[in-house]
Amino acid sequence: MRLRPPRNAVDARAVTWWRTRVLATTAVPVAVLGVLGALVGPARSWLLLAAGTAAALGLGCAAFLPAWWFRVHRWEVTDEAVYVRTGALWQEWRIAPMSRIQTVDTTRGPLEQLFRLGTVTVTTASSKGALRIAGLDHELAAGLAERLTALTQAAPGDAT
Repeated sequence: MRLRPPRNAVDARAVTWWRTRVLATTAVPVAVLGVLGALVGPARSWLLLAAGTAAALGLGCAAFLPAWWFRVHRWEVTDEAVYVRTGALWQEWRIAPMSRIQTVDTTRGPLEQLFRLGTVTVTTASSKGALRIAGLDHELAAGLAERLTALTQAAPGDAT
């Protein structure tokens, strides 16, 4: 197998899904710091400053990172292998030959369901762990899981 850029991008709705996840993750510490700032008089200015800083960082990350992730996350399935490229600063390119695939799973968390997205997880015999293709249209994810299952059954080898 030759390492090459996978051809397919994730669904464009993944940008909004990632942005929502970043904002939700940011909202919790900002809310805690804000409430503590309102209740604890002696530390009010420091707590509110920390809340403001966390909010600004979260908003900056939500504005910038999801679009970047969309540009670098790629995937492809051929008759021979599954190709996945992920990561923003540290990019990871992985190839899983069909003969090494052990299981294919699809998952849809609450936010993924809201945005009609899904994640396909391909478990292999590799010690590196499973390959995840997140941010796919939920119908595409289900179809991809079916296709991978059929290709894996047809591939020679015992996936070890």
